[in-house]
Amino acid sequence: MMNMGGPSTVAETHDFLKNLFLDNDLIPLPFQRFLAPVIARRRTPQIEQQYTDIGGGSPILRYTQLQGEGLACLLDELHPETAPHKTYVAFRYANPLTQETARQMKADGVKRAIAFTQYPQYSCSTTGSSLNEIFRRGKAAEFGDVEWSVIDRWGTHPGFVEAVAINIEAALAKFPVATRDKTVLLFSAHSLPMSVVNRGDPYIMEVSATVSAVMDRLGHSNPYRLVWQSQVGPSAWMGMQTNEALKGLARLGEKQVVLVPIAFTSDHIETLYELDLEYAKEARKHGIEVYRAESLNDSPVFIRALADIAAEHLRQGKGSPTSVQLGLRCPGCTNATCGQQKEWFRQGGR
Repeated sequence: MMNMGGPSTVAETHDFLKNLFLDNDLIPLPFQRFLAPVIARRRTPQIEQQYTDIGGGSPILRYTQLQGEGLACLLDELHPETAPHKTYVAFRYANPLTQETARQMKADGVKRAIAFTQYPQYSCSTTGSSLNEIFRRGKAAEFGDVEWSVIDRWGTHPGFVEAVAINIEAALAKFPVATRDKTVLLFSAHSLPMSVVNRGDPYIMEVSATVSAVMDRLGHSNPYRLVWQSQVGPSAWMGMQTNEALKGLARLGEKQVVLVPIAFTSDHIETLYELDLEYAKEARKHGIEVYRAESLNDSPVFIRALADIAAEHLRQGKGSPTSVQLGLRCPGCTNATCGQQKEWFRQGGR
């Protein structure tokens, strides 16, 4: 179960930030090896305070482990031919890091594994970065002798869409019936640098497809927009930014908003701090009544969706270990590792 992860304690914040800023797949920086530690050191006090404000750390590991336990249990029933199933967490920037997970899998004697992204929509900077890391560790035999396949995207899976829609309906129910259908649904996803978008990364398209599927499920009951959050640094990022959109809606006279995290499946700093404490507070200051649709966290509908996705992948048997879409590099890609990684997984990690 691949994800970016988050510091489970405040003390882990600096290492998390350093790992994040060192990742050229996520944030391309000039002189990255030198700049990343400097940026991480400067940002650590502020981010430590944010993690303190949300309870002393990120809950993403706890929720990922909970989701994994539920997934494995259901998968034993849905696909008994490959049971028993066991889930491992491989975070990109926080413990357990991919290299730690590799050591554990090797010690456990794992021979068959699925690299299952926990980002519903694919981006080279998220899922792609995690797959690159597994490729590097796999080539170095850190996992041992493992046959690999990949679940690389699932942003329009009906179970995922249903789980999101249920949480939106619960948030909408907090508004008076008379004005409920006038409430704006503001779908918020982690932004990307425009340099990544402009090389042909599919993330924007795939997040848009998720939003469209959710609105179809809701019967287009409310007006909505897709906006973007968590911009870092001075370079151009995909917009409009979520906080600016809230100010704009207030200026236009909108009074009710539901914030919907659409690219995050577990609560972490982007939901608990940015959306809940920062953006929602700002919106209320501008006269907007705002509620957030809950993250999927321990949703049984979502956990069932994860199991269904994995079961369907296993039923496909020994066809191609990867999807057709994963094999296509971004038209502007110049990352040699990306091409090597795709070929390695296409051959089952051999």
